[in-house]
Amino acid sequence: MNTTIYASTSGQGPDVLLLHGLFGQGSNLRGIARGLEAEFRVHCLDLPDHGRSLWLDEASLTHYARAIVLWMSESDISSAHIVGHSLGGKVAMQLALSHASLVNRLVVADIAPAAYAGQHSEVFDALLQVVEAGCQSRQAAGEVLAGLIEDPGVRGYLLMGLERRAGAYDWRFNVQGLLRGYARLCAAPAFEHVFTGQTLFLRGADSDYVRAEHESAMTKWFSASRLGLTAQARAIGFIRTNPLLFVIK
Repeated sequence: MNTTIYASTSGQGPDVLLLHGLFGQGSNLRGIARGLEAEFRVHCLDLPDHGRSLWLDEASLTHYARAIVLWMSESDISSAHIVGHSLGGKVAMQLALSHASLVNRLVVADIAPAAYAGQHSEVFDALLQVVEAGCQSRQAAGEVLAGLIEDPGVRGYLLMGLERRAGAYDWRFNVQGLLRGYARLCAAPAFEHVFTGQTLFLRGADSDYVRAEHESAMTKWFSASRLGLTAQARAIGFIRTNPLLFVIK
């Protein structure tokens, strides 16, 4: 039994792995799972250092990808379709670039094969202050976050990773480990081999994570890639049917 990666599995059929974003957990992508589980066996994975998965000594794209390779081997999964959002998209790309035989179709949402400048210092500060405050309720943790993070959507997303431990509320994800490894998680994937499998990059309509200058790297390292606007239905359709039906560019 695998002791590194926690997965929630539903459905029957070809395997699909869903990889969530930074500070998240596998259940964040249950909407996509519900759209696929009638035809596929869908695994919502908690990335290492997140959710119920174990914390690693070093957070990096390569370490996370290796943990998934091990989980697939121990789960007798020889290959799978992969859907990754944000950090999960980077890990999915690393998996495809380093272990192409394990990846069938690939969907990468709202992230590109590029290095990004760090932009979560405010979030990390808020997370650490919640821990230091020893909050006795979710409401108290939410009030700490509200004083530091303006966006209620971001606060709500973070609060999903809160759990009660040792008499106070703490984060289910590895805040200190993610902070130490943050630069490695922001780096570009390690470009080892071109991935020739069908790939769909999805760009958020109101996001600048996927920009025009990223397209050359997409087409260079993912030779059968297409670019579309982010939508849950597009990701589901790409896995289920002809990917060309979901291309807008």
